[in-house]
Amino acid sequence: MNARLLLIDDDARLTAMIGDYLRGAGFDVAVAASLAEGRLRLATQACDALVLDLMLPDGDGLDLCRELRGDPATRQLPLLMLTARGEPTDRIVGLELGADDYLPKPFEPRELLARVKALLRRAQPEPASSDVLRFGRLEIDLGARSAHIDGKPCDLTGHQFDLLVVLAQSPGRVLSRDQIMDALKGHPMDAFDRSIDVHISRIRAAIEDDPKAPRRVLTVRGAGYVFARKQDADASA
Repeated sequence: MNARLLLIDDDARLTAMIGDYLRGAGFDVAVAASLAEGRLRLATQACDALVLDLMLPDGDGLDLCRELRGDPATRQLPLLMLTARGEPTDRIVGLELGADDYLPKPFEPRELLARVKALLRRAQPEPASSDVLRFGRLEIDLGARSAHIDGKPCDLTGHQFDLLVVLAQSPGRVLSRDQIMDALKGHPMDAFDRSIDVHISRIRAAIEDDPKAPRRVLTVRGAGYVFARKQDADASA
């Protein structure tokens, strides 16, 4: 069965071109030209991934991103932002609100296709597994693709969960951005792309809920990131 994509963008020429290209690549594509139409389609039609423009005639795509990530039913929906805004701050805000990836306009359809495929690969459930990584109050269930602090679910997108697992499976080892990107199943991000820093910040906010507790994910300046073992975390307090 073909993956179903929803494209929310008011540029009719662009959506026609993208829609034809993605359909030619084997996807089912639905198009909405406004936030209102997009919300209606999301409420009435299942989709496997969302491509969302930020600047829409009836509002800001960031508002919809915030709504989707606040709803348990759509929290894990793969979401790629399209933006014509040149300011990095706009992209960072979108990532902080829970978007999995972003693509600035103008872009090549082939790059959009590659990024959508990467989002869908990461969203595929892993084979059933009972493996659970435990680090004090934090539990990471690889089979269920969920993380908990004292039994309470951590609010992570699918991409952020994958990034957490990459770090947690190598505790005490410093991982560079290149190594992290390689481990994330070919996610098409440049190692110098600062969006990884935003995702790390979101992960910290989700798993480090006690400001008095030791840090769990540490930044090693000029080298990368490390998931602290217990003694490392204690030393960082």
